[in-house]
Amino acid sequence: MDKQILNLFKLIKMTNRKMQLILCFGVFLMFLQTSCAQTRNTSERDQSTMNEENLQSREWREENYIVNRDSASANPYYGLQKLRGGNQRFEQGRSIHPRQHPELVEALVEGQYPFATIVGCSDSRVATEIIFDQGFGDLFVARTAGQVMTQASYATLEYAYLNLGTKLIVVLGHSSCGAVTAAVERPADPPSHIVSLINAIKPAALAVEGMGDNQLEMAVKQNVINQVEELRRLEAVLSRGYEKGDLLIVGAVYDLPTGNIEFLEETLQELPATNYSTKDITGL
Repeated sequence: MDKQILNLFKLIKMTNRKMQLILCFGVFLMFLQTSCAQTRNTSERDQSTMNEENLQSREWREENYIVNRDSASANPYYGLQKLRGGNQRFEQGRSIHPRQHPELVEALVEGQYPFATIVGCSDSRVATEIIFDQGFGDLFVARTAGQVMTQASYATLEYAYLNLGTKLIVVLGHSSCGAVTAAVERPADPPSHIVSLINAIKPAALAVEGMGDNQLEMAVKQNVINQVEELRRLEAVLSRGYEKGDLLIVGAVYDLPTGNIEFLEETLQELPATNYSTKDITGL
């Protein structure tokens, strides 16, 4: 960039007044671009350094619901605690934006080791890494409308478990979901492939039919529960991993107005026996 600017200065001396003004403006823009990039990189490094320093403080870790990343990768119950903590920070407006500095981005070229897989909706308002306050390489994400799953989705989740060692799957629905709305309302002539989404979510919509005024949100929740059960029964990889207590598959719903993620108790009860510790290590 410095060499380019020097060449422009040489060119300025050889041109007329009007051209000199244009070239000077170009030099100014190049200088501004370079300065902004340097400032951004410095800011990202400073944030990363500050987070590393804060991690040494037990009080800071407790206040920010910190869970050690290596522990979260090795134990899906710790991974679940890490996701809960990240969402609490986000909901409270205290996100720490971890693992976003350029050096890490470059290092991740060598490989990824996410601690959780998220099966989520394609909705642009549900940005997974942001609402869980996680960074690059933390989450392996599969997103479709209404988090409806297909053969490709199943293969994606199996890959994460078998090849990346990710032992936690969270099915994440959200309030006011358009795909679930379509399944609840069931329009007479849905366009093209949208009918496949409606048919996949329809069992959840039928299950809550006539159960009150808030059928959409009940259907959103039931759809997540159904999808969790679908994955737990999926032969052969996911079902066997779940049944032997090595793979944790749970469901959650994100509330658009508040930013809160509710992990559904229906998917946290009567889990298979496991050798993993379920102790709460948040802040330790």
